[in-house]
Amino acid sequence: MRFLQAVILLIFLAAIVAFAVQNTQPITVTFLKWRMTPPLALSFVAAYILGMLSGWTVVAFVGRSIRRVTERQD
Repeated sequence: MRFLQAVILLIFLAAIVAFAVQNTQPITVTFLKWRMTPPLALSFVAAYILGMLSGWTVVAFVGRSIRRVTERQD
């Protein structure tokens, strides 16, 4: 099982590297008054990391809310 996980991870990493190498053209990202021109691959990595952080935060809030609701009042 561990070998299969390692193979899947390597395939995933190879796909990410291939994507990053092929997508180096810059794009313009505008947010409020900020304007940046990062490579496309870097924009995707930033969006992925922000998505992971926001998802982790939502899961933490929901988990804490469920614990508060279900904990027994003595």
